[in-house]
Amino acid sequence: MRSSLDHLFGSRTRAKVLRLLLTNPEKSYFVREISRKIHEHVNSVRRELQLLQSINLVTAVGDGLKRYYRANMESGLFPELKALVFKGEVLEERTLLAQIEDSGRIYLLVLTGFFVGQIESATDILIVGSVNRPKLERLMNTFQEHFDREIHYTVMTKQEFEYRHSLTDRFLYAILSGPIIAVIDKRPTV
Repeated sequence: MRSSLDHLFGSRTRAKVLRLLLTNPEKSYFVREISRKIHEHVNSVRRELQLLQSINLVTAVGDGLKRYYRANMESGLFPELKALVFKGEVLEERTLLAQIEDSGRIYLLVLTGFFVGQIESATDILIVGSVNRPKLERLMNTFQEHFDREIHYTVMTKQEFEYRHSLTDRFLYAILSGPIIAVIDKRPTV
């Protein structure tokens, strides 16, 4: 089954290349490396990179043998495409998020940091509740492989969360006052 981004971009390979490059804009990759990471044929990756380079969404450095590609952060479309890819990823990862929810009794599940474009955030996922930690660790490894980056996550019990929240804990305040995507939020509304 094709993802919504595959349909939007017209090509599964193009969507995967864009996802990889836009979610890791600080990294440069060579063609075979991209091919291995996204599980697509080298020739189709090369073709998509040439197309994306021709419309200034991707830059290339190096000679013909060792040419490295990365997202063109100077492109006027970069912020919007990056946001679109991130939102598409969150929608596509609903199954994985459901698996996180199934790993225990979740009181609060918040995506922040990397998932909302805040690279310098202290954490990327905040999970409050009681969870099966080995199962959660396996799921996080899957997440990290999918995004080709380390995903920082924080787990705390509901009691710890409420205590730290009552103290206006700096860590929690920074997370909850910044941009977040609340996947599960069972906190009482005021």
